[in-house]
Amino acid sequence: MQHVGLKARMAVVGSVLFAFYALVAIVAVEAFGVGVPIVLLGTIGFAGFQYLVGKKVALWSVGAEDMPEDRYPGIHRAVEGIADDMNLDKPRLMVADMGVPNAFAVGRRGAGVVVVSSELIRLLNDDELEGVLAHELAHIDNRDVITMVMGQSIASMLGMAAYFAIAFSRDGGIGNIVLGYLASILVQTVAMVFVLAISRYREYVADADAAQHVGGDAMARALQKISSAGKRGDADMSDNVAALCIFGGERSALERLFATHPPIEKRIEAVRDVERSHY
Repeated sequence: MQHVGLKARMAVVGSVLFAFYALVAIVAVEAFGVGVPIVLLGTIGFAGFQYLVGKKVALWSVGAEDMPEDRYPGIHRAVEGIADDMNLDKPRLMVADMGVPNAFAVGRRGAGVVVVSSELIRLLNDDELEGVLAHELAHIDNRDVITMVMGQSIASMLGMAAYFAIAFSRDGGIGNIVLGYLASILVQTVAMVFVLAISRYREYVADADAAQHVGGDAMARALQKISSAGKRGDADMSDNVAALCIFGGERSALERLFATHPPIEKRIEAVRDVERSHY
């Protein structure tokens, strides 16, 4: 589907992050005498490393294993149908014991992976599960997974650059190291604010895409069940993996400012609006 709002947000955020990076690159070249080719190669290498390794770490961290088609024929058929509707290659399907009902997608169009927790499979009925699968395929179709990964990579690079620029300045000393550490946290936090703006919006878009496939009522029921079970579950996932999942967990009032997911109540209301718009 064409999502002008999502694409516009990704373009704006990408431009802002690139401007931050360009500023750091200029400082590295002018103040520290680092050659432009080294800056470019370092950037490409770091981002590529994070993309490739980040994908593998996400799968490894939840103990994901390939989903046998003979044991899960319904899921494979559902994904094949959704992928065909979205004009996608069927992604690799994996299953994992996450401790809570959840799912996430990594990779890009043509090389996507969808991981579904065994708890999710047991919890949802067929149309609800199909809605979650459609949600994850929508992330691959909309290319927002890559945007999230690259955004996090740039934020990390900015934080590292701020640290080295201050900690290893000419004055040196323990004070500079402490200031460099604090500056790296501040810079990375500011950069992540822009990334998180996409993260929350992309969930609404993927929910709406899924509702188009299975109906808003089925998607709303799936979100409600996942949220209720997630509050009772026990899972210890890294923030990077949690950011990719359909359910990001419950947050305190302060943590909601930097949450990767919008409140579940607003997501349910949004998919029910999709249902009402068809009548």
